[in-house]
Amino acid sequence: MICGVDEAGRGPVVGPLVVCGISVEEDTPLVSMGVRDSKSLTRQRREALAPMILDVSRVEVLEVSAEEIDDLRRRMTLNEAEAMLFAQVVDKLSPRVAYLDAADVDETRFGRLTESHIGCGAKIVSKHRADVEYPVVSAASIVAKVHRDRRIDAIEEELGMAVGSGYTSDHVTIGFIQQWLDEKGSLPPHVRRSWKTAQKLMNLNGIRRLDSFEG
Repeated sequence: MICGVDEAGRGPVVGPLVVCGISVEEDTPLVSMGVRDSKSLTRQRREALAPMILDVSRVEVLEVSAEEIDDLRRRMTLNEAEAMLFAQVVDKLSPRVAYLDAADVDETRFGRLTESHIGCGAKIVSKHRADVEYPVVSAASIVAKVHRDRRIDAIEEELGMAVGSGYTSDHVTIGFIQQWLDEKGSLPPHVRRSWKTAQKLMNLNGIRRLDSFEG
């Protein structure tokens, strides 16, 4: 049994981080259906592939809210948090080998850090661009992205406003946060308060930071 682990939503200021693990006996079915890195696929194609992936694999999805991310960052770096979360998913799947899309600039260090949290004894292969090289990681990236996209849709429905992709480069996302600050005098729900973008927008609106974050 092998598994691939990847995430969606590491960088955004809005919405959750989603970590996904996909476990299969062998990756031939994934190759046959044409899995690729989720970023190279349209949303329509990801949505079509996700149920096909679920049909041929065991799947573990871990969703970490903006509030939980802020709490983790009070205690550790984002890389350390991600290694811990990857390890939780690997332990649930208990594969023989786990292929990870390394979050750290040092892929070996990320592998060692993840392995330090693992109890199932899986061999760890930590690589940059693993979502391109290993179909089982490509599949994990697709399911993670589909899950996060749907959560962003749900957040928009909950708040009754367009929030965009959640990324700091998205003018719709920044406009959403700014409008909420202007109207309500506080950051919106589902915003990562530890992100520099959120802190900057608060400062521009003259809102004093109540929490201290590092990293």
